[in-house]
Amino acid sequence: MRGSVVTPLVHAEQAVLGAVLLQPGQLDRLTPWLRPEHFSHPAHKAIYAAMLKLKAEGHPAAAPKAGAPVPLAWVTDTLREAGTRTRGLTASYLHSLASACPRPGNGPVYGRMVLEGAIHRSVAQHAARLHHAALADSRTGTVEETLHHAQVLNDVLADLARGWGAEARPVQPPTAHEPKAEHLQPAGEQVLADEEFLLGCLTSRPDQLLGLVRWLRPGDFADPGHQQIYRALGALHHRREPIDQLTVLWETQRRGALADGTLSTERVRRICDPLVGGAAEHFGEQVVNASLLRTAASAARQVGALADRDALAPGQLIGYALHALEPLEDVRRRLRLAHEAEPEPRRPTSRPGAPQPAARIDAARARSRLANATAPAAVAAASCTALPDRRNHRSPS
Repeated sequence: MRGSVVTPLVHAEQAVLGAVLLQPGQLDRLTPWLRPEHFSHPAHKAIYAAMLKLKAEGHPAAAPKAGAPVPLAWVTDTLREAGTRTRGLTASYLHSLASACPRPGNGPVYGRMVLEGAIHRSVAQHAARLHHAALADSRTGTVEETLHHAQVLNDVLADLARGWGAEARPVQPPTAHEPKAEHLQPAGEQVLADEEFLLGCLTSRPDQLLGLVRWLRPGDFADPGHQQIYRALGALHHRREPIDQLTVLWETQRRGALADGTLSTERVRRICDPLVGGAAEHFGEQVVNASLLRTAASAARQVGALADRDALAPGQLIGYALHALEPLEDVRRRLRLAHEAEPEPRRPTSRPGAPQPAARIDAARARSRLANATAPAAVAAASCTALPDRRNHRSPS
């Protein structure tokens, strides 16, 4: 321990080990939940593991009689066994551990401090692994490692919650504990190219939108302009209006994307080139994959920042971390939907006196034209995710 920083966590580790050296019977109260890997210092891990082994082998000191003094063999045998696991331990250091314990009877309290430190450390380590996996996958164009580490982090949080006795559920952190807003890394050229090609495919063949709206969201696009074009496509598709270069351009203008500089007329027309064609589903999956990697990297950084806050109790840390992972879980769920077969559309039931489909479409268009002249563009945006009836969709001629 010479030369190392003695933090409150190190003091707690020394105190719990000192308590067990002075009162070995306290192991009965620690072994159900405190494990060697919960200690941050290698020497402390070795000492605690040695104590557990001696207890498992039936060492007399681990089950002392009431009022009987602790035999010196307990210290010497612990030192001998720990020496097989790490180097540099001395008898004087074990005696210093006994001296570092304020009250031997408080061993479980000190052990709980050690467990609390282990929870913060474990969350930070797994968040870092998720972040590294997302960066690595973004370079290779895959998502497998990111999906694996995302699931591992969720499983670890659930396991830590059980060990601590807390409920594993997402909790919205208060403003004081919310991670700071971060500047996202710019998307790569290939990601932006995939997004543009997807939007061109959807403009050329709007019927493909029906298969994508279940799992592709505007927020999956890295470029804000691409998000606006996808919203415009969704709104036109929902209203059963024709989709082409001009109608998409008009819709983006109505939404203010041209006025605020997010898009330009030339850019919209270039992206919505009618000569672009292809299978939109493949490029849609590529866009969602890229969205998953960006979301995973962002969530991992947020969870890591939370784990670095020692002031957070373990229950708070676990709840806040699960909340930070919710956007990632949403993308994971939609990526699974993308790999599933498209469900059959439900056939609408006609009611007596209800307008026929063609009449409903004409009435909706009439209302749309009237509403567009008087209502804000947010009305169309609020409905862009609804699924239309496949039979009544009219592709542009």
